[in-house]
Amino acid sequence: MSGYQARQDAIKAVTSYQPTHAPLNFTETSASEIFGCNVFSMKVMEERLPKSIFKSVKKTIDNGEHLDPAVADSVAAAMRDWAVSKGATHYTHVFYPLTGLTAEKHDGFLEPDGKGSAMAEFSGKLLIQGEPDASSFPSGGLRATFEARGYTAWDVTNPAYIIENPNGTFLCIPTAFVSWTGEALDKKTPLLRSNQAINTQAQRVLKLFGHDSGERVISYAGPEQEYFLVDRNFYFARPDLMLTGRTMFGAKSAKGQEFDDHYFGAIPNRVLSFMYETERELYKLGVPVKTRHNEVAPGQFEIAPIYEQANLATDHNQMIMTILKKVAKRYGMACLLHEKPFAGINGSGKHLNYSLGNNTLGSLFDPGDTPHENMQFLVFCAAAIRAVYRHGDLLRAVVATAGNDHRLGANEAPPAIMSIYLGEQLADIFEQIKCGKCSSSKSKGMLTVGVDTLPPLPMDAGDRNRTSPFAFTGNRFEFRAVGSNQSIAGPQVALNTMMSESLDFIATELEAKTKGDPKKLSAAVQDLLHSIMVECGSIIFNGDGYSDDWQKEAKKRGLPNMKTSVEALPIITKKEVVAMFDKYKVLSPRELESREEVYIEQYIKALITEALLCVKMAKTTILPAALRYMGQLAQTCASMKAIGMGYEMVALEDVTAKTRGLKAATAELEKLMEMKHKDAKAHAAFMCDKVLPAMLKIRAFADQLEEVVADDLWPLPSYQEMLFIK
Repeated sequence: MSGYQARQDAIKAVTSYQPTHAPLNFTETSASEIFGCNVFSMKVMEERLPKSIFKSVKKTIDNGEHLDPAVADSVAAAMRDWAVSKGATHYTHVFYPLTGLTAEKHDGFLEPDGKGSAMAEFSGKLLIQGEPDASSFPSGGLRATFEARGYTAWDVTNPAYIIENPNGTFLCIPTAFVSWTGEALDKKTPLLRSNQAINTQAQRVLKLFGHDSGERVISYAGPEQEYFLVDRNFYFARPDLMLTGRTMFGAKSAKGQEFDDHYFGAIPNRVLSFMYETERELYKLGVPVKTRHNEVAPGQFEIAPIYEQANLATDHNQMIMTILKKVAKRYGMACLLHEKPFAGINGSGKHLNYSLGNNTLGSLFDPGDTPHENMQFLVFCAAAIRAVYRHGDLLRAVVATAGNDHRLGANEAPPAIMSIYLGEQLADIFEQIKCGKCSSSKSKGMLTVGVDTLPPLPMDAGDRNRTSPFAFTGNRFEFRAVGSNQSIAGPQVALNTMMSESLDFIATELEAKTKGDPKKLSAAVQDLLHSIMVECGSIIFNGDGYSDDWQKEAKKRGLPNMKTSVEALPIITKKEVVAMFDKYKVLSPRELESREEVYIEQYIKALITEALLCVKMAKTTILPAALRYMGQLAQTCASMKAIGMGYEMVALEDVTAKTRGLKAATAELEKLMEMKHKDAKAHAAFMCDKVLPAMLKIRAFADQLEEVVADDLWPLPSYQEMLFIK
């Protein structure tokens, strides 16, 4: 499909848009009625399980106790009957391999009874354990290709659910995925381990403050998901979008995001219809989506859920990404989750709101009204400061991908330098601590707008900073560096483990100084907080993270600025990182080595795909269009000369020069792609240092040609069309 035809089809799709089916009548069926209707929830289990079985399962979920294998058959039978009543014919163990995607293998409930009929069967053994092929998933050397055995293990802490399809439904059972040797091949297993580690160390600190109930401390997450929508006519006319998720060519639109007119603007009708259906599908699955709005860049949007327990939030975020893509198709659009689908405008992130707490204590990052007097809060906040100071490079590493480099390395939200924003109130408190003694907090005030009919508004004690990668936002930290296409599991594993180490350090110091005497706690805390701020205070930065001055200042402070994945990924196997993960039994040295290998391999493969496609599109799509236009210009020149009229040759010479530049740059990239490399790290560095710049050189010529070639000859949908036709 030509760019011109794609444009016409997209305009027709927008102007003649009609819903694919009758809208849901929410006056008859409210959102609250459908919420969780396809989830094997605690409520459903309580209704369907014997009391003793339900109590046993609830204990495991609430307290993290070992699952009693004896309950499995009862749970499996109840789960099967519930699923069958919902129309399910199959079940699948859902898991999250190191690709970061969702994986599933479907098995049918029906088994022949030997009498010509069949019965729905599902045993406890089948519920607890599955055996998918482990050889075809990335393992980083943990599994050889010929060693196929892998196991899925039922994650009882997250509920099973039903996925609907126009032709039926199937039961999804959340599971961990491990090798035959017991090593983690997935994203979930390390997250579950890190949740155990953070609880153990947090309990030690809380005990010092008199909280010894033993109620589990849980890590919570609330990921804000950004995404782009483009008409599918454009999507299928752009091989780069289809295969890589981003546009590798495209001249800047005359209008972008300069007017700030898209952010929080009125949502286009087709997009809003898509959002309604997406939310309805997510409600059925118990995903507590709360917010929807236009984002900063044209064609960019956001969906955000309410805070949840981290493991469940991770599964729900995978569902959100899947449902976004699925529902977009129904409305003639494609959902783009790449971190940088379009050059020159904001890319997409996944802001990960992170906290620790439990039902009794609430968020352990809640400062209260007088944070300078809240020792418990100050200790947990100081633990976060110390963790990011000591392992900021690890935070950069766990968000390192080829796609995310376009955001972080380009000083977009946020920059690649890991720092902490505390806000005016907390920054002042910790500065007082650093100077020796903390005696006051900047108080909250009231904001008078100056209009009599508007009430005074309560003010926060400090402003917010949208350029910080790790910002305190009231009762939690917001880690803004996660890429929109990434699983949030990896960043949470890193945060939990880093916090475990810091809380362990703090608990050990305070236990030694107080020796069980509560009267010594206040002085011990003051001394400890002072020493942490003296050592780690340089990680705090409340200014503009995008400024050149911060780049220079960060270098003076010794903060790493790893702009590329090639620089960041080796941090995963740094000596101190390996020791930390091994100490808290989150990831073994072999498991960390495997992840470094997998992520470097994924980086290389992503750039190889882009480079090969760059060459192909340049040679078979852009070059022919330029040559056709050159032919038209040449023919016009010849015709004018034939009738004795002079004709300016500048246009033809300009197009010819740009076309020659495109051909030469393409040939240069082809030669680079033929080169061999001694190992994966060398290959990755070569792709970063040589291949990426060569691709950009081709793009520069292609984008210049787009600006001059006749519009009806240009083969690719333009930025103007893709971003603004909705």
